[in-house]
Amino acid sequence: MNDALRIGDRQFTSRLFVGTGKYRSFQEMARCHAASGAEVVTVAVRRVNLTDKTKESLVDYIDRSKVFILPNTAACYSADEAIRTAMLAREVGLSNWVKLEVIGDQKTLFPDNEGLLEATRVLVKEGFVVLPYTNDDLVNARKLIDAGAAAVMPLGAPIGSGLGIQNTTNLRIMRETITEVPLIVDAGVGTASDAAIAMELGYDGVLMNTAIAEAEDSEKMAEAMKLAVQAGRLAYLSGRMPKKLYASASSPMAGAVR
Repeated sequence: MNDALRIGDRQFTSRLFVGTGKYRSFQEMARCHAASGAEVVTVAVRRVNLTDKTKESLVDYIDRSKVFILPNTAACYSADEAIRTAMLAREVGLSNWVKLEVIGDQKTLFPDNEGLLEATRVLVKEGFVVLPYTNDDLVNARKLIDAGAAAVMPLGAPIGSGLGIQNTTNLRIMRETITEVPLIVDAGVGTASDAAIAMELGYDGVLMNTAIAEAEDSEKMAEAMKLAVQAGRLAYLSGRMPKKLYASASSPMAGAVR
């Protein structure tokens, strides 16, 4: 707990956030959640059954005594849609937290910065803890923080692409500049090394879904991601050696016994 991740009024020991989509079954999803060690699981409000209790829902396979549900506004293409979706999630008892997505382009699923900022302002005033999914834009991140965002979640690559971190320069600039709220890399991670890179850059957490759900062995990948996030965090905290152009002997002669 000495290195707990604090967001809003909560703290978490795991810095890996995972999703609920694209799994082959709800049972597999539950096993992967357990293997990942994640304490936060995102749920797309518009894609699950929340009102008809007679029908099976993925929410039934999430142990809420161990896992905190983070509703998200996936598939919302305007601020109004996202605001209504967040309100619905709160009304049905999911949470007053929201991973806020306002999508601006159907092919790339890149965020609509203007709509995202508008929705953040409204939902913060309505008492929500808002974690907006945004692009790797320092200026827009600053505006979201000024609007009251509890964390900022820049993409590493397009959603579901598995391309890994594409712009380490922008992410480094954001990390070095923003210290007021946690920064969580969201989208684009494909394998464990991608998660480790994000954490080595100093990010406070990583959110992923497709990288685990579409792996050939999802449970093994979930565990790999858990270990990668832990390793990346430890590497960041330890402070890596400086890079050098030329060789430096691992066993220097100075002080050696002759």
